[in-house]
Amino acid sequence: MKGSVTTQIAQRGNGGPAGGPIQASTVLPDPGLVPGNGSRPMPAEGGEVPALAGGERPARGESEARAPGKLRVIIVDDEPPLLRTLARILQVRGIDVSTCEDGIEALALLAAEPADVLLLDLMLPRMDGMEVLRRAKVLRPDMEVVMMTAFGDVDTAVQAVKSGAYDFLTKPFASPDAVALVIEKAAERRRLIDRTRQLEAALESQERYGDLVGSTRKMQAVFRLIETVAQSTATVLVRGESGTGKELVARALHQRGPRAHKPFVAVNCSAIPSTLVDSELFGHVRGAFTGASTNREGLFASADSGTIFLDEIGDLPLPSQVRLLRVLQEGEVKPVGSNEVRSVDVRVIVATNVDLAHAVSIGAFREDLYYRLAVIEIGIPPLRDRPEDIPMLAVHFLRKFARKTGRGVPSIDPVAMHSLASAPWPGNVRELENAIERAMVLSRGDTLVLEDFPRLTESAQEQARLELQLGSDLADLPYRDAKRVALRTFERHYIASVLKKTTGNVSQAARHAGLDRSNFRRILRKCGR
Repeated sequence: MKGSVTTQIAQRGNGGPAGGPIQASTVLPDPGLVPGNGSRPMPAEGGEVPALAGGERPARGESEARAPGKLRVIIVDDEPPLLRTLARILQVRGIDVSTCEDGIEALALLAAEPADVLLLDLMLPRMDGMEVLRRAKVLRPDMEVVMMTAFGDVDTAVQAVKSGAYDFLTKPFASPDAVALVIEKAAERRRLIDRTRQLEAALESQERYGDLVGSTRKMQAVFRLIETVAQSTATVLVRGESGTGKELVARALHQRGPRAHKPFVAVNCSAIPSTLVDSELFGHVRGAFTGASTNREGLFASADSGTIFLDEIGDLPLPSQVRLLRVLQEGEVKPVGSNEVRSVDVRVIVATNVDLAHAVSIGAFREDLYYRLAVIEIGIPPLRDRPEDIPMLAVHFLRKFARKTGRGVPSIDPVAMHSLASAPWPGNVRELENAIERAMVLSRGDTLVLEDFPRLTESAQEQARLELQLGSDLADLPYRDAKRVALRTFERHYIASVLKKTTGNVSQAARHAGLDRSNFRRILRKCGR
């Protein structure tokens, strides 16, 4: 008999002697209210469910109006005392709970309304728990199911997990926390899957532009500018820090323009020795210099009728800048060592991570060439200025490397994702991409956790943990106190970050913060520094 199984749950504010275990068969002897079900009374064992106004009877365990975003759990067990105990354990943690005493009743409830987690006993009347599990996963494939049994059968546990269960609990439970933790972890997995699907859907919509990804205003402005400029033949200057995706912008301009089916030639100017730049770009004839044993067509000729992308244009030597200016003005290239010119029809897109205007002012870049190149400018924001895009980028790279390696697309643990979004990423999108690839190589599970991202600094990880903890703690405080705690935490971390950035130079840190030195020192003292 199941009723003979004694289920003990450690005492935690649920009645019973302080510090002593609670017997599921004795806790909450009065009918009371169904935990998580508002004001509807639960009938005594064997009693009738009271009628609603108008003579209707509510379905047993059916919950009242559910608060938006609130976690919903359905518990299925044929022991009413245990149902009440489990429901109260979860309700005091803010979880919306519905209860059922058999599987058929639970399936009817699931057909009417979804749930985040189903806490399901293995031994039930009318329909056993394994059958309920299989049917529940058909009804609600995304719902997580946690099985319970008093027998602790390992084979049954394995069978349940293979059939779609998230986890398996054995009675008696170690403590209320043990039950609640499994439920919360199952719900977190469900939310993580939902969030990943949302991000994947966003990647297929306007928030993805070719291989460029971003939903922030700054990136959407970049996408709109690309769309506007793509049909033009005007020269475009793409500005952005290293790793922001300047070549991706150039490719997007090419692919959305009338030259999409023509050549796209990408050149990194900083990677070519200064003595070979002219030969690489404009070609040479046989005997033009030592080692020139044959004629060579330059990259501009290779890109004829298409697009050439000159990355790191600021590193182009001054003599080569003169030749490039002629190409832009006349549409002609002259190979090194030749007196003949060749007409080329090439759209030129250039990129730089340096301030070309400043380079002009110090004589490192020709002014006339600068104005020829900067007909249209597209600035790409660094990743630190759009942290909201990091989760979407992370999912994009997960899918990219999953296709590359032939494995399933893993998820990212919420703490790890928060840490990723909080990191400064000085290498921008390229650094994030490398971190995701490395984590996928190192990870052995289907979820990437914080330890899979060793490149994240310890301070970034600690800050992420602190912010997560702070966010949960603030809700327990009155608004005024919560605001004071949040402000104090912000000031402490901001001051520490600025001082680290300026290697402890207070005057420089004050200027960086936009504060006068006296005010900055006052905040320093308040932060105990």
